Amino acid sequence: MTKPARDATVYIVDDDAAVRDSLSLLLGLRGYATRCFETGEAFLEGVETHAAGCVLLDLRMPGMDGLAAQERMARQGITMPIIVLTAHGDAASARASLKAGAFDFLEKPADEALIVRTIEAALAAAAEARANAERREAFLWRLGRLTPREREIFDHIVRGRHNREIAVDLAISPRTVEVHKARLMDKLGVDRMAEMYRMAMDLGLLPEPFR
Repeated sequence: MTKPARDATVYIVDDDAAVRDSLSLLLGLRGYATRCFETGEAFLEGVETHAAGCVLLDLRMPGMDGLAAQERMARQGITMPIIVLTAHGDAASARASLKAGAFDFLEKPADEALIVRTIEAALAAAAEARANAERREAFLWRLGRLTPREREIFDHIVRGRHNREIAVDLAISPRTVEVHKARLMDKLGVDRMAEMYRMAMDLGLLPEPFR
C-alpha cells in the first residue's frame, strides 16, 4: 500500500473546543499538521477543493451537521477521506455516513492509538487513490499517442483476440499485427500483453464488447 504523506493536513471539524484542542495536540506530537474548525460551514469555506489530507468530522454540530457537510464536500469535489466522530446514539447516522462514502467512524471518546491508526490508514488510502489517478492519467495520455490502427489492435488484444483473428478482422497479415503490437506496447510502456491487459482492466478502460 502507498505510504501516506506526512505533510498531509488533518482537518478537525468539531464544535467542542476541548475535542479540537486534544486532537490537534495528539496529532501535532506525531508530526501531523492540523487545521481546526468549529462548524461545517467554516470548514467548507476554509478548505481548498484539492487539499491533501483527511477530515475528522463530528456528526452533531449546530447549524450544518456532519452528514450535511459530507454531502456538500461531495458536491464541491472535495475527495479527502472522512473519519466520522460519533457519540453514543449516533450509530444510525454513522452508518448513513459510511454509506455515503466515509472512510470509517470513531466513537467518542476514541482511543488515541486507534485515532492515529485510522488516520494513517485513511491517508494511505488517499495516497493510493492519488497514485492510481496519476497512473490512469498517464495511461490515457499514452493511449492518445497510438495511431488509429494501433488503437484498433489494442481494443482487440484486451478482448483476448489472437493474432490470426485480429489479422482476419482487420484484413492485414499476422506479421503486420505483430509489428503494430510491438509499437503499441512500446508506446504504452509495457513489456507483456498480460501487463497491458491488467492495466486496462484495473483502470476500467476495457472497450465495450463487439456487438
